[in-house]
Amino acid sequence: MSIILDVGELGRENIAVGPSPLTELMAALHVLAEPEHHPESASWTGPAAVDPELHEELTCYAPLWARFRCRLFFPRALPLAPTLEAELVGIEQLRPADFTGLVAPGVLGTTAVLVPEAHQVLESRSAAEDFVRQCTRRSYARGELARQLLDDPEVFRARLLAALRAADQAFFAESWRELRPVLEERAREVRRDLTRRSPADVLAELLPTAARVSTGQRVRLDKLQNREVKIAPRPLVLVPSARVWPHLTVKDEHPSCVVVQYAPRGLAPGGQLSLRQLHDRLAVLASPGRMELCRHLLSEPITTSELAARLGSTTPQVSRTVRQLREAGLVRSERDGKLVRHRLATDVLRRLGDDVLATAMR
Repeated sequence: MSIILDVGELGRENIAVGPSPLTELMAALHVLAEPEHHPESASWTGPAAVDPELHEELTCYAPLWARFRCRLFFPRALPLAPTLEAELVGIEQLRPADFTGLVAPGVLGTTAVLVPEAHQVLESRSAAEDFVRQCTRRSYARGELARQLLDDPEVFRARLLAALRAADQAFFAESWRELRPVLEERAREVRRDLTRRSPADVLAELLPTAARVSTGQRVRLDKLQNREVKIAPRPLVLVPSARVWPHLTVKDEHPSCVVVQYAPRGLAPGGQLSLRQLHDRLAVLASPGRMELCRHLLSEPITTSELAARLGSTTPQVSRTVRQLREAGLVRSERDGKLVRHRLATDVLRRLGDDVLATAMR
């Protein structure tokens, strides 16, 4: 499964790279709402604890920054806004129908159900009731949020903006002061790279688990979705983020631009596995024989012949098994004179639990 980004006909002048404080705030709120999915952020989520009243308000709006991610929190125009307040003012200036059209899909939180046009749910009682029912089927919280949105979009907007400004004052502003220079430097690096290389080559190296497709200017992203996104003639906005990991978010539903929020290398806890790599590692460990061999490799580096003697097997059989484990990244081999010794990659094995979760969360 994958998302394919087609960057053919996309000029470098139509690619913007830079951090967005609003998008980063959304990622931070997602981490706070689902800390069990983000153990790597435990040291941050503790200090970011908020007062009970603000916590209750943020919980009410939490469906908007769940896995689907509401389009409202991503850039919609270029150049990118320099401050969070400028982005929030941009939300204040949206027409009610435009605001509702951006928020409603986030309230529903799935592409499996078609969301009516904003004017339909705002003007038609039956369309509004049907939308609320669809949201309630997903969860009571989403149904209640849908009801509040359609009852009075202006009150909904005012409360949401007040909660976002309160979150900024409570914990985000201090964090953003530290993160912004780092993210801006990463963005400058990407912009420099785009002056020397094709957009497809840059994206394939920049985005986690991405790879060039053999034909055309296309890049495959390892996601638990299936679709192809033709970017041009829209601009492409690349938003580096310190809190988005392990997610890689692609928002292409708005006509103004396609946005990709990604974790720059060096800011994420570690490299991400492709679905194929994860499958290979789990398949290798599913064999009792290979697991027994892993136990012998755990204590100290050992040669193939010694492994064969311990296991009562032949050297060629053990050599094949070691090669399978090494190809899956679970064994490291080092030459010691004329001998080659193998040992278990315990750091890789230890991470496998987190890797399974991170891969499923993409």
